[in-house]
Amino acid sequence: MRRRERGAPQTTRPDLPTRADVPARLGLGDVLRVGASGLTARPMRVFLSALGIAIGIAAMIGVVGISTSSRAQLQDTLDRLGTNLLTVTPGRDFMGDEASLPEDSVAMIGRIPDVMAASATGKLKDSKIYRNDHIPEGESGGISVQAARLDLPQTVGLTLAKGTWLNAGTGRYPAVVLGAESAERLGVTGTGVQVWLGERWFTVVGILHANDLAPELNSSALVGWEAAKSALAFDGHPTTVYTRAEKHAVASVRDVLAETANPESPNEIDVSRPSDALAAQNATDKAFTGLLLGLGGVALLVGGVGVANTMVISVLERRAEIGLRRSLGATRGQIRLQFLTESQLLAALGGVGGVGLGIVVTAIYALSQGWPTVVPPWAMAGGVVATLLIGAVAGLYPAVRAARLSPTEALTGT
Repeated sequence: MRRRERGAPQTTRPDLPTRADVPARLGLGDVLRVGASGLTARPMRVFLSALGIAIGIAAMIGVVGISTSSRAQLQDTLDRLGTNLLTVTPGRDFMGDEASLPEDSVAMIGRIPDVMAASATGKLKDSKIYRNDHIPEGESGGISVQAARLDLPQTVGLTLAKGTWLNAGTGRYPAVVLGAESAERLGVTGTGVQVWLGERWFTVVGILHANDLAPELNSSALVGWEAAKSALAFDGHPTTVYTRAEKHAVASVRDVLAETANPESPNEIDVSRPSDALAAQNATDKAFTGLLLGLGGVALLVGGVGVANTMVISVLERRAEIGLRRSLGATRGQIRLQFLTESQLLAALGGVGGVGLGIVVTAIYALSQGWPTVVPPWAMAGGVVATLLIGAVAGLYPAVRAARLSPTEALTGT
């Protein structure tokens, strides 16, 4: 058997690939670095393209965040004021005239087993309130004058911004407590001020905070029940009875309120639950939120089109780079991956910026309204995921187009 001479070249089998024939594998760091290189080379174009994505995401995050913050504020209000408040008001009789509640309706409602508290106000239609006695009669500012029972704050959940509530002493004399809107319309900022009410002077002893469950009291001037009878010719018939029921028995109490308040004519009584109006407002806000989310989606779609346009232009401008990489051994898959990664990074940049911008917008608006700032985690995560999907769709065609370029075609520009 002959030995191979020393120094003679070794032969290779033609059917086995050599090391030069195997393309280099790109790791994750290499893919990100190559994809980011295209973005850093054109910072202004990247900024404008990412801005389109960011605006769309910020709009959607802002809409969701503001809506969620509003609902959180509403829930806080309901938790604080309760959903177990019921109101009883007179309706219309068979002749179509305004009915009235019996004088003892409050006491009768208070005897219902599951009723925790009952109080009332009585509207004084012929009494007006003015800042002083020189203001024309027709310029009352739409403020309602009402007689109020002493236990009204505990029943309704009223709180005082300034001063004190009526008591056994002031409730018999010309003293008045103003609702938040009433004080603003009269220009009253503190207690001890005298106002012209029912052709005589009354002293302001308190100013209430605004109340969402009883908004009619915000624009009212409240005087003591006995003072209203003696000084303002009040007939003693309540016009609104506020009833606080046990939480587990709200429905059953509501069913018997009309018959209890006016056993002779229960059909002339209207019973309502103020928290239902707030719940209806919440439902309206949700519908409006859906509309705004749709508009934010349109803005996001426009941003995606901007990304696709940017990537197509990038492929056209970088034909020489693509050809050089192909001639050095880069495969079609690696070229495709490069441009797809670049598109994903561009979209992710806009998505993260949009999420941050949306949180800032939500926080500013919520703080201006006195709401808690709430941005759901699913909204933030969904915004980033949406941008990644948009980046994948927007970059797919440019990536495929770049991969199809042959080295010769790319280098020669033909």
